[in-house]
Amino acid sequence: MAKPAPAEEDAAALRRRLRRSLAAVAAGGAAADVYDEAAAALEALREAELGTGGRKRGGGGEGRRPAAEEGEEKDAVPVPPQFLCPISSRVMSDPVIVASGQTYDRRSIEEWFSAGNQLCPQTQQALLDTTLIPNHLVRSMILQWCTENRFDLPPVENQVETNVTNSDQKTFDEIFKKIASSPKSTEMRQAIKDLRLITKQNSDFRAVLGERPDSISRMIFSQSNPGLQNDPQVLEDMVTVILNFSLHDSNKKVIGDDPEAIPFLIWALKSGDMGSRGNSAAAIFTLSALDSNKEKIGELGAMGPLIDLLDNGNIIAKKDAASAIFNLCLLHENKSRATKNGIVDVAMRAMDDQLLVDGSLAILALLSSNHEVVEMITEFNGAACMLRAIRESECSRSKENAVVVLFAICMFNRMKLKEVEADEKINGSLALLAQSGTSRARRKAVGILEKMKRNMHNRHMSC
Repeated sequence: MAKPAPAEEDAAALRRRLRRSLAAVAAGGAAADVYDEAAAALEALREAELGTGGRKRGGGGEGRRPAAEEGEEKDAVPVPPQFLCPISSRVMSDPVIVASGQTYDRRSIEEWFSAGNQLCPQTQQALLDTTLIPNHLVRSMILQWCTENRFDLPPVENQVETNVTNSDQKTFDEIFKKIASSPKSTEMRQAIKDLRLITKQNSDFRAVLGERPDSISRMIFSQSNPGLQNDPQVLEDMVTVILNFSLHDSNKKVIGDDPEAIPFLIWALKSGDMGSRGNSAAAIFTLSALDSNKEKIGELGAMGPLIDLLDNGNIIAKKDAASAIFNLCLLHENKSRATKNGIVDVAMRAMDDQLLVDGSLAILALLSSNHEVVEMITEFNGAACMLRAIRESECSRSKENAVVVLFAICMFNRMKLKEVEADEKINGSLALLAQSGTSRARRKAVGILEKMKRNMHNRHMSC
């Protein structure tokens, strides 16, 4: 008789139990009861998540189609493997990078570390530093894919409950008292620097902002002090403080609702040095996880400075700008703002220079449903550029984005379809992609090939 299935809310505990047992087995010398414990935990987890029939239970699953739209199993679009957490095999809701460079879902890797593991699960590299860095680009790509394929967007898991201590509150108040009212500019400058450091190192400390929502404005106003004006380091420290606070999910709305915060970031994006501009772009990206913030950021004029940073920044700043632009353009109104501010020109030049090809392709694919944008891409020799990306890129997602743009070009421009047809006869890039690409890439490649066949048939019929 099968065991009764554990309650759904016990699944996380079962995964932790399984990981602890597997870690003990992997370490060697485990007793027999450890193997039994691992087997029992695995069976219980299988029962909880798949049921006795072996199929995943409906409702509440991460990265699932809405129940009314799932249809037959054979029609389901497979999730790209790079979007799955290597630990949980689920769509990552909050992808983070560990010191080895690997990406995991935050909840899974935090549970891994909490179980006492200090090795990277993928590389088995010893991790002396367990700092987790949000992988913003992967998160945006997952959101876009889920939207395009009508999957439920995986929500960001609630962060581990933070315990804001009296000590954190006291430290917070002491620092902001120095920032807002110290008579010495040197003391104010040091307090801002201290705030930057503590908000980087102490995630629980960030939660205090929710209890002191006017604190960002107070810090920004302190810049009017004559001793702090025109100090590039103070500006960078302030921008980075906002970035660090924004990493705490509940602070995204707090900062977005602060009337000074987003305008200050945009001003720093225009006027700061490269460090300030890059961190402003990163802060704008994290804040734009909320649609309400996407709208405010676009309306307040961030798109132009972001595109300028993408064009003229160093490589780190360019990546931050590309991530911010991509995420903002998930809101329809911001697509036209990006187009008016010259994103096509900048993205196409970046591709020609072989700089930030993946990020540029992601942005162009997102915008390619607009006829005007496609015409602009075509004017920059877009068909040849996309064909080259399909041939040369080692990233399956970038090949997908390139063929999405190429499909739009071919649908809007018959002359370019002939150009693509000529290239296909020589290189066969689309035929190969139709066999080996992602599901979306295969559909677009097949669509272009079928349009070529119809054109050839029409030409033969007219002869």
